[in-house]
Amino acid sequence: MLFWLIKSVHLLAAIAFFGTLFYQLLIMPAALRGLSDTQRQTAELALAARTRQLLHWVVGLLYGAGFYLAWHYRSLLGAAPEVLAGLLLWLKIGLALSIVVHYGALAWLRRSGQMTARREARLLYAVLAQMVLIVLLAKGLFVFA
Repeated sequence: MLFWLIKSVHLLAAIAFFGTLFYQLLIMPAALRGLSDTQRQTAELALAARTRQLLHWVVGLLYGAGFYLAWHYRSLLGAAPEVLAGLLLWLKIGLALSIVVHYGALAWLRRSGQMTARREARLLYAVLAQMVLIVLLAKGLFVFA
């Protein structure tokens, strides 16, 4: 029972994380284009503050549940690369850790004053691409595991 609860939390947190980034990159910019600079800046600041506030919890749940699931599947992870499902799981973990590195780079660039709009967009699109790959790998786990 606990395993399925944690697996569900992991899935729902992943959906929330992916959906938030998708919205932030592909929907929000187009929706804010028609606003004045002041309105757009006010909306962006408000949305960014709420997103950070909520995503800290979502990411904590996502990675916390992910650690639990990795421990649960440790025998499968130990069987990789001979077992395809173990290899797919290792690839998912690698991409998840890469996402952490990308967000660390985002935070460092912001704090050091080196962040530009272009750098931020590149990093966020890289994270989105990695999330898409994680979803595809997860689908592969359903098919091959």
